[in-house]
This record gives sequence, C-alpha cells and structure tokens, in this order.
Amino acid sequence: MELTVNLGPDTYPIYIENGILPQTGSYIRKFFTGKKIMIISDDHVFPLYGKTVLDSLKDYECHSLVLPHGEPTKSFQTLPQIYSAMLDARLTRSDLVIALGGGVIGDLAGFAASSFLRGVRLVQIPTSLLAQVDSSVGGKVAVDLPQGKNLVGAFFHPKAVIIDPDVLNTLPQHFISDGMGEVIKYGCIKDKALFDTLVRHTSFEDLKPELTRIIARCVDIKRIVVEHDQFDTGERMLLNFGHTLAHTIEQYYNYERESHGEAVGIGMYQITRLAEEKGLTTTGCADAIKKALDIYWLPDHCDLPMSSLTDAIALDKKNLNNHLNLVLLHTIGDSYVRPDSLAFFDGAGQI
Repeated sequence: MELTVNLGPDTYPIYIENGILPQTGSYIRKFFTGKKIMIISDDHVFPLYGKTVLDSLKDYECHSLVLPHGEPTKSFQTLPQIYSAMLDARLTRSDLVIALGGGVIGDLAGFAASSFLRGVRLVQIPTSLLAQVDSSVGGKVAVDLPQGKNLVGAFFHPKAVIIDPDVLNTLPQHFISDGMGEVIKYGCIKDKALFDTLVRHTSFEDLKPELTRIIARCVDIKRIVVEHDQFDTGERMLLNFGHTLAHTIEQYYNYERESHGEAVGIGMYQITRLAEEKGLTTTGCADAIKKALDIYWLPDHCDLPMSSLTDAIALDKKNLNNHLNLVLLHTIGDSYVRPDSLAFFDGAGQI
C-alpha cells in the first residue's frame, strides 16, 4: 500500500507492506541519487534489522551509528555524538540519513538531520507500533530538555516513510501495548468505527490479523490532518489528545516509569473523566476509553496528585499566550480543541 502526504514541495510517500524491509534499497533508489547513507539506530533494533537494511543498500557507501535505547537518549546531550559521526562520515547535503528504530530514534535522528548542514535528507523506517502509527509521519522531530518533552524541535519532513508491520513480531508485549495507546487515540479523535473495532476484540493477539489495515488507517488519519494543518496551529492539535497530561507524567518520573503510550492512555482517560464532570464531554466516554485501555493492558491512572504536574503543564507547547489548548471529546470519534487555563485541573485531586 502506498499513501502520499501532499505538502507541495515537501510531498512524500508512505509505503506500508508486510515484508517490505528487505526491499528498502529499491524504494530509496526512487528518489535518492547520492552516494552516502548514514543509518542511525539503537542497540535493540540494529542487531535485529540493521543487516537487512544494509544488505538492501549495497549500491551506496553506508555508515551506521548505534545509540542506547530508551527515552533518555533523546536529549540535547546526544546531538554532539550524532553530529560527530556525520562529520566523520563526511556527510554532505546531497547524502541521506535513515532513522531505523522507534519514536526516540525517529525524533532524534530526524532533528539531527534537520539541523546538520541546515538539512540532510531523511527517511523514516519505524520499527515500533507507536512510531509506525504516529511519530514517523508528519515531520515533527525533536529532543527533550530536563524541563519538558520535545521542547527543542523542528518541522522537517522525510523523503519517504517505509513501514513493515512484520518487524513488530520481535517486539515485547510492553511495546505493543505502548503503541496501542496511540492507536486508541486515533479512534477517539477521528474514527468511531476504528474505536469500535478495537473494543470488539479481546486482546492484541485477537486483533493481529487486522493489524496492517489498522496501521494504515491510523497513518491515513494523520496524513489527512497534517495536510490540513502542517504546522500544528489548528486541526493538528487534535493529535495531542491525552498528551497534555502524558508528557508531564513521563517527565515527572524521568521517563523511567510509564512509557509514552501508557502515559497517553492515562492522559486520555483522566482528561475525559474531568471533561465529563464539567459537562464538556458526553457521559460514558471515559468508561469506553477505560475499556479499551484494559483490553490492551494499558493503565488509566498513575496515583499522582494533580498539583505535582501543573508546573510542567504550564511549560507545555500547547500553552499559548497563557491559554492552554486542551483536546477534548464531544464523544468517541469527535474531538475538539478547547482554549482554557490551568484552572481546568483545579480540584482534580489524584489522577
């Protein structure tokens, strides 16, 4: 399957197909006529899939940089190591960077590519469910600061995204659940039929025969939203459903307890619960989200007092001109952006 993100000069294809990874080189040859490629990956992914990708790129001079896995790697302090590797490889603006990994590598390698020599071409090959359905598409690249997640970043679109659902077979259950947090999000904000499909199943294994189609649907939703709002000033904010709380939960625990998808699950449920109490969301939506989270082994609470998170929320990128743009649901499949303030969370107690 091929989808196209239509963004004028930044238009790019997304290829989604089981078993596509060994064909990486043939897809890259469609647009890349340079000589050098640098693969940036991590120490979990590269031993599994690095050779497969390298074998498909024998026509090129290839270099690789393997970084430690995990969110702490996605920091400003990692960038000098990446830039040094690019300089050692004598990478130029006519060359190519491949981000081979999950969301951390996609964001980090993408930001390095966007800033090295003011921009080196990029291909995203996401190897986690979360990255396949969400972070690899849309051109957002970033690194974290101690004060918050993704606070230094850029809009930098790849030249292509290559998605092979077969690579998910090597993922531990924890990372499958992590990705399902974002899949549930897409059903919540834009597609009740997708949400109903997710809750109709009893487990991820039960859902697996439909997985490639579900990945494609999530990617297509994001494609449409990004085409309408490339720079995150309007409709694209809907993709942040659950993230206002999620990012602060992740940061509170120094990215060492809840994974991103787990934190998004908590954020979606808790903000919907609060919105229902205020009459801003149809009653029953929070319970529906909780049911979906339970099916895919995702938490709905983190046992933190809301007061512990409000300082970080104040620094959130969605907090513009002292107004917090909250993403809420009218009902499942129908979302909206509500300008509000930190007062929304007053009296929230423990979440």
